[in-house]
Amino acid sequence: MASEFKLPELGENINEAQVVSVMVAEGDAVATDDPVIEVETDKAVMEVPLTVAGTVVKIHVAEGDTLHVGDVIATIDGAGDAPPETKQEEPKAETPPAPQPEPVAQAPEPSPEPAKPQAAPTQVEVAPADSGRPVFAAPHVRKFAREVGIDISRVEGTGPGGRISVDDIKAHARTSPAGDGGGAAIVAPPLPDFSSQGAVEAEPMSMIARKTAEHMALCWATIPHVTLHDTVDVTDLEAFRQSHKKQVERAGGKLTVTSMLAKLVTSALKEFPVANASIDMANQQIVYKKYYHIGIAADTPRGLVVPVIRDADKLTLTEVSVQIGEMAAKARAGKLALEDMQGATFTITNLGGMGIGHFTPIVNHPEAAILGVGRAVSTPVLVDGQMKTRLMMPLSLSFDHRLVNGADGARFMQWLKRAIEQPLSVLIDA
Repeated sequence: MASEFKLPELGENINEAQVVSVMVAEGDAVATDDPVIEVETDKAVMEVPLTVAGTVVKIHVAEGDTLHVGDVIATIDGAGDAPPETKQEEPKAETPPAPQPEPVAQAPEPSPEPAKPQAAPTQVEVAPADSGRPVFAAPHVRKFAREVGIDISRVEGTGPGGRISVDDIKAHARTSPAGDGGGAAIVAPPLPDFSSQGAVEAEPMSMIARKTAEHMALCWATIPHVTLHDTVDVTDLEAFRQSHKKQVERAGGKLTVTSMLAKLVTSALKEFPVANASIDMANQQIVYKKYYHIGIAADTPRGLVVPVIRDADKLTLTEVSVQIGEMAAKARAGKLALEDMQGATFTITNLGGMGIGHFTPIVNHPEAAILGVGRAVSTPVLVDGQMKTRLMMPLSLSFDHRLVNGADGARFMQWLKRAIEQPLSVLIDA
């Protein structure tokens, strides 16, 4: 008996993926857990394993196709696991059961204002908007709308029956008026015909590049940024790194400025909890996180990714160094898992290796701040009345001005500077 194998859910807020490669062919005998395709999402490249076994009758996708959760990937004949597959996919389609959206929408019409309808079945919540129409959205979509301060009842859904997706929320945030919690009402005009001026070449954006662009636009539109620039003396920090790098290498890691900053930043976040928080405009509250997950921005052939060092406060400097090295290797190979890039509370981005000084990093929503690190340069400075050559490193701290005011940002930067200039006092305790 033939059954259809469909694209399963790949992670929270991930609704689509682009096919990188097809890993089976028609006529192949396949077993459960065999990879069938490799896909690229906005976060990572991953293999999609089969949950059925049998013979591949037909492949329904090709390299470069964009798939959504529930799209058919392949037809498998003689699949012993077909019934569970069918049961598993039905609730994931985020479609209300038998009653279609139109009948459900009629329920609140007699009294749309005072009466709130009961929640719809598991995957979809239905609530009346100000206009009296229902709102179809999964719980994780509603959560995302609350996090970015968007009134979901004002969002036009593009899914079946007007269902709202995370992409719909992002599109609304980019084009809605500022009073609606969606940033400035700026819509980019169509591009001119560049080919009229000379030869051009266009290529499609990768999924990671497209989603990164969308997310950066959302961050810039919804977060009022302030960036502080300063320069810190890292002469002693570099001496510390040189004297301890062999010890870390024996453990399988590499002691870098970034790994040392990850530990120092964690200590700074404990001193300034607001920099480790998130603002919840929908519920008018600030969420203080009691955990410290540090994102490390990484440049890869497929685009920008941010692997996360979880519970950095509970790790030694050596352990942090080893984890950063492992994450960097996985990022370059395109093997980061979704859980490797989720949950960051603060991000560090280091462009020093590219010769960059000060710059203005964009805060990664829903975090409160991001630290930009530039190239350290030997510079003559006045120390105790005498000119000395010191290794000076640029720092740039961007933060959400709704959460962190200028004075708090300055205090955070000054605390971090002192910790960097006297690393033993913090690193040894950490």
